[in-house]
Amino acid sequence: MTSSSSSSVSPALSVLAPYGWDEAWADEFARYDSEGLLPGRVVRVDRGQCDVVTPVGTVRADTEFVVPRDPMKVVCTGDWAAVDPEGSDPQYVRALLPRRTAFVRSTSSKRSEGQILAANVDHAIIAVSLAVELDLGRVERFLALAWESGAQPVVVLTKADLVPDPVGLSYLVEDVESTAPGVPVLTVSAVRGEGLDVLVALVSGGTSVLLGQSGAGKSTLANALLGDDVMDVRATRDADGKGRHTTTTRNLLSLPGGGVLIDTPGLRGVGLWDAGTGVGQVFAEIEELSGRCRFQDCAHESEPGCAVLAALDSGELSVRRLESYRKLMRENQWIVAKTDARVRAELRREWKRKGSDGKAAMEAKRGRW
Repeated sequence: MTSSSSSSVSPALSVLAPYGWDEAWADEFARYDSEGLLPGRVVRVDRGQCDVVTPVGTVRADTEFVVPRDPMKVVCTGDWAAVDPEGSDPQYVRALLPRRTAFVRSTSSKRSEGQILAANVDHAIIAVSLAVELDLGRVERFLALAWESGAQPVVVLTKADLVPDPVGLSYLVEDVESTAPGVPVLTVSAVRGEGLDVLVALVSGGTSVLLGQSGAGKSTLANALLGDDVMDVRATRDADGKGRHTTTTRNLLSLPGGGVLIDTPGLRGVGLWDAGTGVGQVFAEIEELSGRCRFQDCAHESEPGCAVLAALDSGELSVRRLESYRKLMRENQWIVAKTDARVRAELRREWKRKGSDGKAAMEAKRGRW
């Protein structure tokens, strides 16, 4: 660290350390210290302005100078920023420090854009309600995005008190564990306080983002972790177990045991965004089987010597699991192709090849008739 930065970094280390500030962030910020700017972490973004916790307290800053054309670079909750010094009126965010991780999903629009939900996250807590039927495909989607973000995913099965049968609960946990290789799967009852100690120990000291559908019990879980009724909680509908969006913005909040939590609104859509590596980690067993196929470019459809299809025939691999893998890989390829001309060209060639193969098969079948 340079000597010029020592005067401002020392108080920053003491005040911002609970929010994740460390020597590496101080080194990144050193270039802005000579300009008299303050380091800070974005705790909330709202309509062109954001709340930033700094060594002199939480300030309201305008984001006008950090509004890029690229939506992937907009100010996001969890970002570390360089802010105008105390006394400036108005105060502006002048720069963002490079992100270590970012949780991104595709937007629901047709503009081929990604949406950043949280930045600089260590753990992605995926809340899944046990009050409704498990949607394993949706869990796999969340996991793919979590792995791709660079964060460590954790699946939390909420409302465990609504499954009184321990045997039935163990089966549900087993189903989720089979879809989440290498991921901790915890059962929690925020109402009874069961399982929270394990979760707190797992995520303490870092930055965690809380994700899930509306009605998954995220706000109740957040309140339990925060030790206070900070987040509004509303009952879910009896008809489908879904809830209303009680959280409307992404807020970064300090945890009493250390670390911070970013709560997010309920997500209706979980579109992939360039998450090929993440999909591969979610379906690690299929990726491993693919390495044993006879052909390097095996599509796992009808090729001879396909280890994936052999595992399917033997029961080692489930049909649901393979179909989910295929679906997410196709979706991710399509998303990437929207913004990558080379991938689009490869897709067109693949479609033409499959079309030719299908036509040849039909003609061969007619010849046999």
